[in-house]
Amino acid sequence: MIAGNRKITRKVFVGNLPIGSGTPITVQSMTTSKTHDLRSILPEIERLEESGCQIIRVTVPDKAAVMVLPEIKKHILVPLVADIHFNYKLALAAIDAGVDKIRINPGNIGAKERVKDILQKAKAAGVPIRIGVNSGSLEKELLEKYGHPTPEAMVESSKRHIDICLENDFYNIIVSLKSSDVCLMIEANRLFSQEYDFPLHLGVTEAGPPWQGTIKSCIGIGTLLSEGIGDTIRVSLTDDPVQEVRTGFEILKSLRLITRGVNIISCPTCGRIEVDLFKIVRELEAKTKDIKKNVKVAVMGCVVNGPGEAREADIGIACGKGEALLFRKGKIIEKIKESEAVSCLLKEIENYPEDILSQRNSENIEEEH
Repeated sequence: MIAGNRKITRKVFVGNLPIGSGTPITVQSMTTSKTHDLRSILPEIERLEESGCQIIRVTVPDKAAVMVLPEIKKHILVPLVADIHFNYKLALAAIDAGVDKIRINPGNIGAKERVKDILQKAKAAGVPIRIGVNSGSLEKELLEKYGHPTPEAMVESSKRHIDICLENDFYNIIVSLKSSDVCLMIEANRLFSQEYDFPLHLGVTEAGPPWQGTIKSCIGIGTLLSEGIGDTIRVSLTDDPVQEVRTGFEILKSLRLITRGVNIISCPTCGRIEVDLFKIVRELEAKTKDIKKNVKVAVMGCVVNGPGEAREADIGIACGKGEALLFRKGKIIEKIKESEAVSCLLKEIENYPEDILSQRNSENIEEEH
């Protein structure tokens, strides 16, 4: 089992949420609204929370953004992270404002003394720091040394900042090594994981539009998680951040690292199909996207693999010509019309016993550990 192969890292608390040390992998995202615009950012935060987002990051580019952080803290239900670049004084002010974590980039935060000032204030407040290394903003001397961004250059960049933290007796650290190059991101995190036991935040940065970005993120994040590397993730898409969260959870579900939400199993279709399976699946996916109940649902188009997949799922249908057999826990319940497929499946999901789900979840947890 993948979950049993996770590297055990140090435990760091972001607010009351533990990261690392074998705790559940968390999914986070970042707002797109201007931080100072409370009318926009508060509803966006609420939408992210409703989608299941466990950590929310906001950009803090100026004093106007810092000024509203206390108000955001009053409304937010999950840990709040301040994203700081260039101006170390904004990091100090964000800590005073009550944020739960600071994210800084060692390539642009400035002189060593400025970093020390942030560490001292963060330590006094019990606030962790994420050292965010990005292949696109490596220090000039490292680019000169290595010629271009490499895994070794990225790890050395992180080491510089980690060393400053350790010199100041600061261990409350989470590290990320991100790149838009999937292979570079994977190799950098592998190399870092061999050398350090600090929790890793995984992500393919600037992954791109939804289609390309999802594929890149699934490969980059998924590869590392399958190797037991990573403690928290963010999928970066040029899209609604809610989609980032949903994609993140799907990555974790596919690796059996979490049991959350409806898992739809459906066939790619072929010439044997005699129902509109595309329509059925699209409608079912849209109507179950916010359901938290952990249920495996098979939507199969013909008699070749259909009955077998439907029997193995918690709930399923195996379609024939304009109709389908409805399965529940491996048994045929009834024959239904094509037009009834979605409504019948939704009813079965709604009525699926929680005690069965709880029992299966416990068995999965015991098996994984």
